[in-house]
Amino acid sequence: MPRPTLRTERLVLVPQTLAAARALLAGEDPGLPLAAGYPHADSLDALRMQVEHGGPDDGGWFVTLAADGRVVGDCGTFGPPAEDGRVEIGYGLAAPFRGQGIGTQAVAALVEHLVGEPDVRVVTASVEVGNEPSRRLLERLGFSLTDGPAGTDRHWHFELGVGAQGFVDGGED
Repeated sequence: MPRPTLRTERLVLVPQTLAAARALLAGEDPGLPLAAGYPHADSLDALRMQVEHGGPDDGGWFVTLAADGRVVGDCGTFGPPAEDGRVEIGYGLAAPFRGQGIGTQAVAALVEHLVGEPDVRVVTASVEVGNEPSRRLLERLGFSLTDGPAGTDRHWHFELGVGAQGFVDGGED
C-alpha cells in the first residue's frame, strides 16, 4: 500500500520513491528542491538500502518545508512491523535545520501515522550515545528509555506503546 503524504503546520512529509532515491544516489535531480546540507551521509545510507533491498513502496519520507518545498531531512521505518507489532523508526535533518522544532514535528507526524496502522503496537528508536537533542526529542514525544549501551552497542533504545499516554506533538529539538 502506498505511503500517504503527511502534513504538519510547517512540514510536508513526501513519500520517497525509488526513482528519487536512485537520482540522489547518482548525484542527479530527484525532482524536489534540496536544502543546503541535504542529503547527508546517513540519508544516503538509508536511500542505498531502499534501492538495494526495498520494493516500490518501501521507502520513507522526505521532510520538506511547507513554505517552499525544500527537502531538509528524511524519516521512515526500518522495514514493516515485526510479528509482535514492533516497528523501528529513523530520522535525520540537514545540519542547518536542526534545533528549530522541525525534527520534533516530523517524528510526531511519522509516529502519529504509525500508531494508526493496525499491525503496529510499539514504535521503537535507537539513538547514538551523546546525541542529546535526539534523545530529548523522543522523550518529549513520550518515548521511554528501555535500554542503554552494552558491549559494542553504543545506542540508547527507546519505545512508545500505541495508545501510550504522553505522546505530544510539539516542542523544540
